[in-house]
Amino acid sequence: MAYDVGLADRVRAVMRAESGLTERRMFGGLAFLLHGNMAVAASSQGGLLLRVDPAQVETLINEPHVRRFEMRDRKMTGWLHIGDEAVEEDDALRSWVDHGVTYARSLPPR
Repeated sequence: MAYDVGLADRVRAVMRAESGLTERRMFGGLAFLLHGNMAVAASSQGGLLLRVDPAQVETLINEPHVRRFEMRDRKMTGWLHIGDEAVEEDDALRSWVDHGVTYARSLPPR
């Protein structure tokens, strides 16, 4: 499955004012990076692939339609999959993207 182009456009609109923003195809989706660090991606599985502070994962996975991201049956530390249902509303999308942006900003530029 290809990523949702409409969702990618919505993410782009939320992130357009961020300095150091680039886009790159990754994991079959479209990733949005800040100064070389991935913040969020329109996932090839639908919804978002979100990079977050690993210390926040336990709290965030309690939200509806949120699960740990797995690659080859391995749960990835600090990565979440946010289902389409959780980002239907623009305010909800903005909130999830903000989590990724905040964490990406905390990392040294690559």
